[in-house]
Amino acid sequence: MDPQAFIRLSIGSLGLRVPGTTLTDARSGIHALSSPCSCEIRLRGFPVQTTPVPLVSSPESIPDPRSIASSFYLEESDLKALLTPGCFYAPHACLEIVVFTGRKGSHCGVGIKRQQIGMFKLAVGPEWGEGRPVILFNGWIGIGKSKLESGKPGAELHLRVKLDPDPRYVFQFEDETKLSPQIVQLQGTIKQPIFSCKFSQDRVSQVDPLNAYWSADSPDQDIERRERKGWKVKIHDLSGSAVAAAFITTPFVPSTGCDWVARSNPGAWLIVRPDACGPENWQPWGKLEAWRERGTRDSICCRFHLLSEFPEGGEFLMSEIFLNSEKGGEFFIDVDRQVRAAAATPVPSPQSSGDFAALSPVIGGFVMSCRVQGEGKKSKPLVQLAMRHVTCVEDAAIFMALAAAVDLSIEACRPFRRKTRRGTNHSW
Repeated sequence: MDPQAFIRLSIGSLGLRVPGTTLTDARSGIHALSSPCSCEIRLRGFPVQTTPVPLVSSPESIPDPRSIASSFYLEESDLKALLTPGCFYAPHACLEIVVFTGRKGSHCGVGIKRQQIGMFKLAVGPEWGEGRPVILFNGWIGIGKSKLESGKPGAELHLRVKLDPDPRYVFQFEDETKLSPQIVQLQGTIKQPIFSCKFSQDRVSQVDPLNAYWSADSPDQDIERRERKGWKVKIHDLSGSAVAAAFITTPFVPSTGCDWVARSNPGAWLIVRPDACGPENWQPWGKLEAWRERGTRDSICCRFHLLSEFPEGGEFLMSEIFLNSEKGGEFFIDVDRQVRAAAATPVPSPQSSGDFAALSPVIGGFVMSCRVQGEGKKSKPLVQLAMRHVTCVEDAAIFMALAAAVDLSIEACRPFRRKTRRGTNHSW
């Protein structure tokens, strides 16, 4: 499998200081520095990202060089657009970091204005497209327009801006997951078959080794029951061997007093892979929970936990994403974006030992993404995987099973009919 080129632009080691003053000294001209500070990180063509900026009181202090505040992921077309003069109605595209003090919003109906402290700009240059690690900036820099006019030391921003190659494998389901489609790898205009996907909605047969995970009760013949269970997806390699699977372990049922799957009682999938001990044994790898959030625009929440191979190992929350129920969206696992505040643990290879605590949190970063459509739409999940998390075909297969479960959760979380119409033989 050949990966596609992606670049990770990371901004970290953020800190703000005003040399020669205390943080609460009103005479510094930035009297609001005692309030929380934040910055908007802007790159043309991408959503603005907002992140806090820690205040640094000691002149000798240096913010943690390993901390990552924001990341952008650029593919070849993004780089081409950024490097094209005038593409965004400006001579050159720039990375902009605008620092503010104060909170954005209102209090008791009265608007609160943020005070802009200053801005850092970094032009996009040819080195962005060279595909090698580059530190674009690292250290302190003065920001703000008034620092020279007043003759007083101005605010200084510390940051580290780095480019890293982040190659990815890109896969696509060639049809809806429920139609048992083929899964191909995309390499430009070339589509290379990699897996096949087999979906079933009934209980597994007695000869299926996955049967050990199901409860022993006999299938209920009441087709009007208000639950969705028994869904299973198997991922097969080109030889026909099953290399990963996902199946519902907790049925999707409406919560008391409503006709939808609520947060209080989510449906759940178990994601499994073949055990190294033998092809007939399966090893749990992850758990995906899903439910419906009601509001002006309903959304489907997908929450994924990585499971330890050891009973005492527990589970690790890796992602909790809200997808628009009508339009769909992108489910992703990105350690930097979601687990940074909780001492992020990277996702190990499905063939790894499972000793998660021994893995370095520095690896982090993007793991996978899956783009799906909303309810009632023809969804062909598009999946991207970070190359560093894929050491063999089986590693990719387990993420395909997870992507299939995410896609099917959109359907499983559709509202149930309160009353079944006479003459129908289904409940949704």
